[in-house]
Amino acid sequence: MTGLHLCESREKLVVVGAGMAATRFVEELTSRAPNAYDIMVIGEEPRLAYNRVLLSSVLAGDLSVDDIELKPRQWWRAAGVGALSGCKVVEIDAAARRVYLDNGNSVDYSKVVLATGSRAVRLPIEGADLPGVHTFRDVQDVEALSRLEGKGARAVVIGGGLLGLEAAYGLARRGVDVTLAHVMDRLMERQLDAAAADILRRLVEEKGVRVLLNANATRINGSDRVEGIEFAAGRTVPADAVIFAVGIQPNADLARQAGLDVGRGVKVDDDLKTSKAGVFAIGECAEHRGVCYGLVEPAYEQGRVLAMRLAGQDASYGGSVVSTNLKVSGVRVFSAGDYLGEDDARRIVCKDPRMGIYRKLVIRGDRLVGAILVGDTSGAADFLDLIRSGADISSMRDELMFGAPMQKAA
Repeated sequence: MTGLHLCESREKLVVVGAGMAATRFVEELTSRAPNAYDIMVIGEEPRLAYNRVLLSSVLAGDLSVDDIELKPRQWWRAAGVGALSGCKVVEIDAAARRVYLDNGNSVDYSKVVLATGSRAVRLPIEGADLPGVHTFRDVQDVEALSRLEGKGARAVVIGGGLLGLEAAYGLARRGVDVTLAHVMDRLMERQLDAAAADILRRLVEEKGVRVLLNANATRINGSDRVEGIEFAAGRTVPADAVIFAVGIQPNADLARQAGLDVGRGVKVDDDLKTSKAGVFAIGECAEHRGVCYGLVEPAYEQGRVLAMRLAGQDASYGGSVVSTNLKVSGVRVFSAGDYLGEDDARRIVCKDPRMGIYRKLVIRGDRLVGAILVGDTSGAADFLDLIRSGADISSMRDELMFGAPMQKAA
């Protein structure tokens, strides 16, 4: 087995995974401590890191794969970072501080950062392994789904969260007859209340996506390939393709094999350290205080904190305020914090279903603790800052709903 040698004069840092979390971490670290580490990033996908959030735009035909690349190859060279694409790390020897690749090579390290991300979940139902059953997670998935383009193609997307909505919208933009089936009673139930979700559903349907709620998929029909899907209520929907968008599972198998403490993800402390010396984890594969976030912003926060620590700066990660601020199926949606606002919270709501606008602020005491915006997301960044900072809003309470400037926040 051949060893790949990093620079002997600098501390050797290996990043396992080459996605959005890894890229942000490397960008932060090289800007803070440009000469401290000899860095090698090892990615399993056969291309450089790209923005997964924009995959639906690629599926819709609005962007190309090249358009969503995070950093060009020359950036990695200029930063002095080695980038191995299409290579899989198959073993980490934490005692010897060496990683082994599927091509027979190995790399030794002083520190290793796991940024292995997550994988799409498939429902364990009959027919789930038929040709024509897909997930919506990476460029390869998008390339496969793009072949559905054309009149007469029928697809059923299972899952009414962010990924499911984006997959359905992208396919509808390509002219595919799309049904979005969700097991819950409303779309995006982890980010929206019932009123906001109802407005979103109607806006999504106006864009050509048929929505089925309380739809529990039980079986995918077909002999040689997908022909339709059955639901618990006895309904069958014809389909040429079924797309699972029902959630993600942290990629923690490598960490588990290396003897690291693993729950749902790789367990880390406030320093992003794992249970083994010299091993760190960030992003969707990491579990911090019992939480696997599975979102981009917490991954970026973790990458920044770890970069600061490895650059010798004082920083710790105490968790993230979960927020969503995206154009979901062509509709602007923002959600953050305690968006339900139960118990002693005060809820301020402004809605215009006809215009497709919903705005809700949740206030507890003199603090903004949650918000939902659909259609009109003006003020979203300010609301998120107020939620995160816990600033006193008593002097601006009446102005908040209308997106007034937040300069008065302390």
